[in-house]
Amino acid sequence: MSKFLQSIHDGLPQWMADWFDVLVPTAEVILIVLGALAIMRVARMLIGRLALTYGFPNKAAALTQRVLGFFVYGGAMLWALERMGVSGAVLWSAFTGFAAVGAVAFFAVWSVLSNLFCAILIFTTSPFRVGDLIEVLEGGDKPGVKGRVLDINLVYTTLLEEGPEQEAKTTLQLPNSMFFQRIVRRWNEEGGVEF
Repeated sequence: MSKFLQSIHDGLPQWMADWFDVLVPTAEVILIVLGALAIMRVARMLIGRLALTYGFPNKAAALTQRVLGFFVYGGAMLWALERMGVSGAVLWSAFTGFAAVGAVAFFAVWSVLSNLFCAILIFTTSPFRVGDLIEVLEGGDKPGVKGRVLDINLVYTTLLEEGPEQEAKTTLQLPNSMFFQRIVRRWNEEGGVEF
């Protein structure tokens, strides 16, 4: 607390001095918020005038206002939190901790999210349906996995494997994302390739 505020604090009766420790930071936070609002109002007016004078596109002016607002309001929030006693180091540690956990969680579920998105694409674009005979090729010249589609769910597509050398029928569960990373050949009922 500054010497000026300390001298005011010492001259007050005890019941007022107790509230003084609450009212001063509250007043400072209110002034910070009002200052940020005033700065943004002036900035909007200036950006609007510049856009009219120099013919900036509306999207460029709006983007400039948003970026400036992010920095002004973000700085005001950090300053207000600092006036209420929250340390900047604590805020930075919390932010980086949450960002790290979010990044790890995102990468941990990336393959599942990819398969879910690919399932939606399979359902909407219908490259094949349940009952179709398909072949997933490694390359244009190499034979791949061939089978009849038994089921398409949100993560896997189940194929009943077929081929001339197959004695026992086996089922394969292929991740849905595989159908967008490989070439898929679909066979018609007569045994020819369908386009």
